[in-house]
Amino acid sequence: MSSSASKALRRFNYLSAEIGAAYHEMSFQLGLSDSAMQILYTICDCGQDGTCLLQTICRQTGLAKQTINSALRKLETEGVLYLEAIGAKGKNVCLTKTGKQLAENTAMRMIKAENEIWDS
Repeated sequence: MSSSASKALRRFNYLSAEIGAAYHEMSFQLGLSDSAMQILYTICDCGQDGTCLLQTICRQTGLAKQTINSALRKLETEGVLYLEAIGAKGKNVCLTKTGKQLAENTAMRMIKAENEIWDS
């Protein structure tokens, strides 16, 4: 690997770690685990009125299935969301009224902040 490519890769890794730390801090400040925030963020990003395919959440978050499962069970217990069967194997993750309010106060705030940064 050339010196300039190596330097660029180190810079990319540094920036990636900094961005990850910023998202972690935002999640913490908003009272959510990183995985719960990623799930809510993905549901909001799906743009389907508080619903998203479980398969989409798995693909877009990059989280381990076990991590997603644990976070979903916790959010389900808290009354934030529920799972809805679709066909033989598919599942939809659906926000409850409480979940929509939580998403608005957390993940949507994060999305709005991102949009403001990118627009500036």
